[in-house]
Amino acid sequence: MNVPHRIDVHAHYLPPPYRAALVAAGHGHPDGFPHVPDWSAEEHLAVMDRLGIATSLLSVSSPGVHFGDAAAARDLAREVNEIGRRAVVDHPGRFGLLASLPLPDVDATVAEIAHCRDRLDVDGFALLTNVGGTYLGDPSLEPVFRELDRRRARVFIHPTSPACWQQTSLGRPRPMLEFLFDTTRAVVNLVLSGTIARHTGLEIIVPHAGATLPMIVDRVGVFSRLLEVDPSVDVLRDVARLHYDLAGFPVPRQLDALLTITTLEHLHYGSDYPFTPEFAVAMAAERLAAAGDPPGSLIGALRSNTERLFGTLGASAR
Repeated sequence: MNVPHRIDVHAHYLPPPYRAALVAAGHGHPDGFPHVPDWSAEEHLAVMDRLGIATSLLSVSSPGVHFGDAAAARDLAREVNEIGRRAVVDHPGRFGLLASLPLPDVDATVAEIAHCRDRLDVDGFALLTNVGGTYLGDPSLEPVFRELDRRRARVFIHPTSPACWQQTSLGRPRPMLEFLFDTTRAVVNLVLSGTIARHTGLEIIVPHAGATLPMIVDRVGVFSRLLEVDPSVDVLRDVARLHYDLAGFPVPRQLDALLTITTLEHLHYGSDYPFTPEFAVAMAAERLAAAGDPPGSLIGALRSNTERLFGTLGASAR
């Protein structure tokens, strides 16, 4: 067993009511994934101990809680958030919670933010890149970002299938390629809409080592001068102040590219368990453990970064 050390900002939970809702809504193979993974708090803790993870911030993955019925989404968001809070309370120091929100219902989402912060003491919130084709950065979502900013929230972005996935995925699971492209699409929209520039109290985590942002950010920067964007927007500045988790396989190639658009202080560990199975999480963790100058120093830096970002979470993870 590894000595628990990492803090995992990209970990998922699938309690029984959520699994049942997924299957009932026709998401037995979410985003083309082969199956809905099994999950329990006890097994998650066992995996964490084997992989050297001290604390995991739990979030609901794609396709989220909205399956076409706004009222059902409100109820499901409340239910999974209450269950997530119970996991945090039952296992002190081992879990944190990034709460789900019933977007695109703005009023219900603002109400759920209040409930989660004032009653559940959550660590932050998880937002999908789009819900039904409405992307983060859309003007209709401005009241949500205004409220999150007012509360100086931590926000974790998670990809989901784009509205056009039937034409673009070529029959393959969308997490392989489409998730990376949809992450990039959503972050670019957040930047060009001025959402990042306006809401300086927000701390946003972008998954999967920034997806394809490092490859296209300079191109977006040039286009921003041709488009009618908010004059407060500075593409390179706004992208640099975001946070990035290293879920997936950023070593040996992607991490170098990511560090051309941000700094080491903005990076965090992520496993993507259980959608990424334990053997793959272990493989990725071994590569990260050997990275850094000197070798192995990266993992310690990631933990320190997450402790600073989430405050008391780090203390409880010791």
